[in-house]
Amino acid sequence: MYLTFVNGDWAEGNVPVMGAMDHSVWLGSSIFDGARAIKGHLPDLRLHLQRAIRSADYLGLTCPYDLDQLEELCRVGVQKFPSDAEIYIRPLIFGTDGLLIPSQSGFALSLFDAPLPAFVGFSACLSHQQRPNPTMAPTDAKASCLYPNTTRALRDAKDRGFENAVVCDADGNVAEFATANLFFADADGNLVTPIPNGTFLSGITRARVIDLFDKQGVQVVQRSVASSELLQAREIFSTGNYGKVMPCTRFESHEMPIGQYATLARKLYLEFMTTT
Repeated sequence: MYLTFVNGDWAEGNVPVMGAMDHSVWLGSSIFDGARAIKGHLPDLRLHLQRAIRSADYLGLTCPYDLDQLEELCRVGVQKFPSDAEIYIRPLIFGTDGLLIPSQSGFALSLFDAPLPAFVGFSACLSHQQRPNPTMAPTDAKASCLYPNTTRALRDAKDRGFENAVVCDADGNVAEFATANLFFADADGNLVTPIPNGTFLSGITRARVIDLFDKQGVQVVQRSVASSELLQAREIFSTGNYGKVMPCTRFESHEMPIGQYATLARKLYLEFMTTT
């Protein structure tokens, strides 16, 4: 099932929303965000919507709805699906007019079936791509123009026989996976995640998992990470909206089991989700 809200109405399917001359098409002025509804639960929905509104502002775009209106719109859309549906929620704000600087904005909200992936391991390699510095790109926004960087990293990884990629910043330190934030247990068993430095989005699910660990007395160390450390990691896992918590069981030639931290993070997140 696939629903799109645009121009004040709900419609089925992938409704066209842009023209060839729209600012977002030829100048890349669009942002999106992703949230989830899992069997009626909407974990951290307002945080995702707040980030969408903030991202739009960073790119000079305007969301036509305030936070409360946007949340209500999402909840109305979710109610149009079966009660046990697992849904991806994607607000999109895009430039429609303007010469270089966008002067008008459009809005669309898409909801579609997207089952939560099974908790199974994925493989990853080190990418030659790097995340841009904040002075080079709008890294403080969930901007669509950042995603060709991710696409190239993923394409190269798949060409090498891997499912995902680890991407570093311009200084050569690990930033994140191409599609999600990264955690790992180092050689001493410490739980570590790269410290946010402005080159990648410090995700909402990432923050939630850190908070859930903290409430269990598990410390997460946030620091700079060399890619070589992942070759000695006891376990590696990702956090992100689409898969929430997913284990990485092979980095380059280094194979690892699904570890205790990933297993606990998944358990804690699913328990949290049922309270929202």
